[in-house]
Amino acid sequence: MKIIISITLFVFLISADTCVFAHVNPTLTSSEGYVSVNGGEIWYRIIGEGNEDPLLMMHGGPGGTSRSFYLFQKLTKDRPIILFDQLGTGRSGHHEDTTLMLVDEFVEQVAALTNHLKLNDFYLYGHSWGTALALEYYSAYPAGVKGIVFNSPYFSTTIWEADADTLIKALHPVVQQAIADGEASGDFTTAAYQQANTVYAANYGLRRKRRSSDLDTAKAPGNYFMYNYMWGPTEFTATGTLKTYDIIDKLKKVTVPTLFITGEFDEARPTTVRYFQTLVPNSETVVVKKAGHATMHDNLRQNKKAIRKFLKKLE
Repeated sequence: MKIIISITLFVFLISADTCVFAHVNPTLTSSEGYVSVNGGEIWYRIIGEGNEDPLLMMHGGPGGTSRSFYLFQKLTKDRPIILFDQLGTGRSGHHEDTTLMLVDEFVEQVAALTNHLKLNDFYLYGHSWGTALALEYYSAYPAGVKGIVFNSPYFSTTIWEADADTLIKALHPVVQQAIADGEASGDFTTAAYQQANTVYAANYGLRRKRRSSDLDTAKAPGNYFMYNYMWGPTEFTATGTLKTYDIIDKLKKVTVPTLFITGEFDEARPTTVRYFQTLVPNSETVVVKKAGHATMHDNLRQNKKAIRKFLKKLE
């Protein structure tokens, strides 16, 4: 009887150990590379070799790049961060193939990267359009995701444009009129409309000087064609394929701990972000002081602190 019990216990322990090790991430080292996806290859970079589970970061746009995420380098004292450029922009090349500019295509790019790196347990981070991509990815592939950071979130074009209308009303009447004239005529190229866009961005986008990083050494331009095709000419005017985009209902199905971050003067208004938070159990909101949409440039210290505190609490 003792022999049988011992054998049974031995088998159980071996099985338990196997299950534990099956969920351990492979060792990630600072490196970069490419992953094949539909239509080409996406570039990725791993920064840091900390022992905690990695943070996979998704940039905004569509058509933006991951270059601002270099500013989060100090987070790598705890864990690796993984950044990448979505296909068609940054170091993942440039294309104008609209058949690839579909939400599902972007989701599969993230899936290809997580499979390539053999990630088992990790956190998602998204900024702006990247928050929509993070939510879409989690909705399709929730396994392994331990928590999510939605920074300056976008989940609904209707809500985004309503927030923009509210913000525009706080600007000078001349600016408001220039925007109204441009949207009425459909001519977004006039000097007045472009100047109004500059004023809007200075108030609600990047409020301070853009920061740089020693890690950002390669020329990796964004893709304005993609931005205009999927979104539109400016942050406050949506004319592209995302015009009717809305995934608010998917927030209600998030079951992992979630952090919402927004800037005090963000295009993703704090009032709206707090509403998003009410839809997600086990979530919290941090408002980054004196920051617009570019929170990592306007107040990097508080932005990093919020992310680190959230992840540390989960670990």
